[in-house]
Order: sequence, then structure tokens, then C-alpha cells
Amino acid sequence: MKKSVTILAAAVLVAVGAFCALPAFGAEGAKANGKIHDGVYADSIDLSGMTADQASKAIESYVDKMKSAQLTLNCASGNSVTVSAGELGLHWGNEEIVQEAVELGKSGSIIRRFKELSDLKKQNKVYDVNIALDETAVKDVLNNDCSVYDIEAVDATLEPNTTGSFTIHEGRDGQELNVDKSVSAITDYVNNGFDGSDSSIDLVIDKKAPKGDTETLSKITDVLGTFTTKYERSGSDRCANIASGCKHVNGTLLYPGEQFSVYGAVSPFTEENGYHLAGSYLNGLVVESLGGGICQVSTTLYQAVLRAELQVDQRSNHSMVVDYVPHSGDAAIAGTAKDFKFTNNTDNPIYIAGSTAGKTITFTIYGVETRPSNRTLEFESKDISTTEPVGDKVIADSGSAAGYVHTQSAHIGYVSEFWKIIKEDGVEVSREKVNSSTYQAVPRTITIGTATSNEVTKAALQGAVASQNGDYAKAVAASVALDGGASALAEQQAQAALAAAAAAGGTAVDPAAAQAAAEAAAQQAQAEGGEAENTQ
Repeated sequence: MKKSVTILAAAVLVAVGAFCALPAFGAEGAKANGKIHDGVYADSIDLSGMTADQASKAIESYVDKMKSAQLTLNCASGNSVTVSAGELGLHWGNEEIVQEAVELGKSGSIIRRFKELSDLKKQNKVYDVNIALDETAVKDVLNNDCSVYDIEAVDATLEPNTTGSFTIHEGRDGQELNVDKSVSAITDYVNNGFDGSDSSIDLVIDKKAPKGDTETLSKITDVLGTFTTKYERSGSDRCANIASGCKHVNGTLLYPGEQFSVYGAVSPFTEENGYHLAGSYLNGLVVESLGGGICQVSTTLYQAVLRAELQVDQRSNHSMVVDYVPHSGDAAIAGTAKDFKFTNNTDNPIYIAGSTAGKTITFTIYGVETRPSNRTLEFESKDISTTEPVGDKVIADSGSAAGYVHTQSAHIGYVSEFWKIIKEDGVEVSREKVNSSTYQAVPRTITIGTATSNEVTKAALQGAVASQNGDYAKAVAASVALDGGASALAEQQAQAALAAAAAAGGTAVDPAAAQAAAEAAAQQAQAEGGEAENTQ
């Protein structure tokens, strides 16, 4: 037993002696030598004898050279985008290997250090330099530069033909960049074998199938709903607007679950898009605006949609009643605030056909009829209350010359409801309220021009506006052509004097004397006003 212990101790002394002969043995050796041992590499970079700072700079230089490599990214439809690896955010991803290289053979137990240095004598130690990419930078390149080559799928479409049916045009597959999978493809390539050389990488492109096919679209033969409105009294500009709006809607193919926005289809309201100035409602007034009359397009379509029993998502009534459908049967358009939207809630595609002829507009919705043949629909408008307009409203128009007059008729206000009545074999089985609408009452509105430099005329017109009496305002405007409004102003001043005296409870004023004073004031006003009004 004593012999065995002696042999073991001797073996340990020999191992320790051999280890002590190796470079940088022990803690003191590590402190005295902060350099990396010979035979240590980072990829192909020889780090022998380098300090940590020197090794870091050598590896960074190695990685920087990789950044200039040109990577060709193969996109949809045979297109490609070439970027540098640096543009994809290529960087050194495991900087900790430098410290590991410095500490190799210099830390840990005596046995561990002995083994590491012994292994190093037999074989070089090679650390892998991990190259990483910035995922945000990669996605930016894919989204901004590569996805532009995507090809939209072309859905199958319908086109009316001369036989009264439809011609079906088959769709076409699309190609779409799969960004997430392409990020993985690029990352995997760089992480596995990329040596800094120019390279080509295939991106992941998904095939996008078109909507519809011949079998599906050939079923669209039934009329689900149709409606026609008239506009016999409309001028040429309003007629043109209705025709343009109808054209933008005509030919729409709506697949199950898809929503349609009339405003989205017919806008923008510009001359380039086929619109003219025509009357429209704004704050209780009829004003000229591009696209005036477009609401008759949306209203006609609304009535066809109700008869097709599609899902109505958004509908608004006009601020005042219109005369081409019963009350509550309208659907106004005013930007996105007042839009008409509906969804195809059937199990099959629907086709919207629109046409204008002889100052009428018609929309017909085609699809697959699934409702029983003995089931019919009727619609009923019901006024709940009526509000008569009170008085007149006189408005000053500083953009029109003195003497200009425009009269807008009064509008009665209504609260009304629209009802859907379902009958089976001619017998009513249900009644459902479709909507409730409130239309404001608007008094007769007289707009008079007030643009003048004649102070007498200006004062007379201001008095007419202040009176809020339509007939009187029109009379004052008419007097401008005769005497520049002087007599009207004089009358206003005399009436004001009478009213003031009556209010003060003073001596009664003789009407004849007041009239004489008014005439004298009128003559004086004419003298002061001169002929300036004749130049307006």
C-alpha cells in the first residue's frame, strides 16, 4: 500500500512538472502574459500572440470585409434586388469568443489548464465567428424593395354579352413575397456557410389564387333585386354626374363576405373623374358642388340592395327630403361621414349592373336566388311627424353684387320610417322596420348680394338682412337698381324712430310727419350716395 501511494505521488509530481513547463502556467503566468496562446484561431484568423484588443480589431476587420459582399435576392416573377450584406445589418454576433481565447489555458483548475494547453499543442483551437443580421433591416429591404415585384392575382370577372347572359373571364394566379419565411431563408444562408463572397438567395414566394372560376360564376343568372329612379327635371351637369357615378359602380363583382363602399367607388369628385358642378345640400342650402346628384346613384343602389336583402352596414338620410324616392328611402353621400356601405352576405358572388337612359338610372343585382318563389317583398314609407318651416331666412352674400337675389323654397321637416313587408303567397307574414330618418325643416331662404362700395346701398342691404323678412329683402334688393337703396334706408330709419319713440312712451309720432321725414331723408341720402351704385 505504501508503495502505491509513493508511485501515485511521483506521477502527480511529473504531471505538475510538465504542466509548469508549459507557457503561462498558473495565476502568475496569466497575469504576466495577457496574450492569446499560439494555435488559437477565429475562423481563418490567426490570433496567436494577440491581446484582446488586437484580436477584436482583427475579427471586426474580417467581418467588415464581408459587409461589402453583394447579395442578390431573387423576387417574384423573375425579378431580383441586389444589396450589400451591410445593408442587411450584417454584424459580428459573438464577441465573447475573444475573452474565451485570451483565457484559454489560463483559468480554471490546474488539471483543466493542463488539458487545454496539452490539446493546443496537438491541435489548433478554432473559434467560430458568428455572423448575424439585423432582422429589422432585412424586413425593410424585403418590404420596400422586393415586395414591389409582387403580382396581384386577377380575379375572374363577368361581362354582359349580347345574348342577355354573361361572358366569364378566367382569373390569373398572383405571386406574393412571404416576408417572414424570406427573412428566415436569408438568415439561414448567412449563418450556414456564408464566406463573404457575392451570393444569390432565393426568396420565398407564395402563389395567390384568384377569386372565382367558371363553375362558380356560371351560377350567377338570377335577379336578386333591381330599382329605377328618374331625374327628368335635372340639368345637363347633374345628368352627367349621375351617369359618371353609375359608370363607376357598374360591373362590380362582389364575393361572399366582401363589403362595397359607394363613396370609395365613385370618388374623388373631380372634373378628371367625370364630374361637374351641380346642386347639393349643405347646411340647409342648395349649393353648387362637383358631383352634385351623386346621392341619386347611391339611393337607387340602396333600393336595389334592399330588394336583394343584402347586409346594409352604413346608410344615412339627407338633411332635407328628396323627391325621387319616398321618405326614408334615400342614401346620402357626403365624404366618409355619410357613405352607403353594404356586404354580400350570400354564399355566392353577386354582380352589380348599372345603366342610365332617358334620364333614368337603374341598378340590378344578379346572383344565385335561394329564397322561396312564393315569397315576395314590399316596402312602405311612413311619416311619423311633420314640422312646418317658420318665417324666412335672409342671408347676405358678400361675393355677389348688390341687387342679386336668389330664393330657395321652404322644406317641410319630417320624421319617417321605412318598412319591409314580407309576403308568402300574397299574405303578409312579417313586417320589419328598415330605418328611421329625420329631415330638418328649412324656411324659405333668400340670399341677397351685398358687394358694394356705396355706403347708402350697403346700409340699406344690411337692414334688409337684419329684418329676416324675405319679401322685404327682395324689395330692398330691387330698389338698388332704382335709387341705390336710398328710399329703403330712409324707411328703415323712420321705422326705427317710430319704434324708439313708442318704446320710450313719449309723444306720439304723426305717421304723416314720419313719412315726410322719410322722403326728406331719402332725398338727402341720394344726394350723399351719388352715382357710385351704377358702377357695381
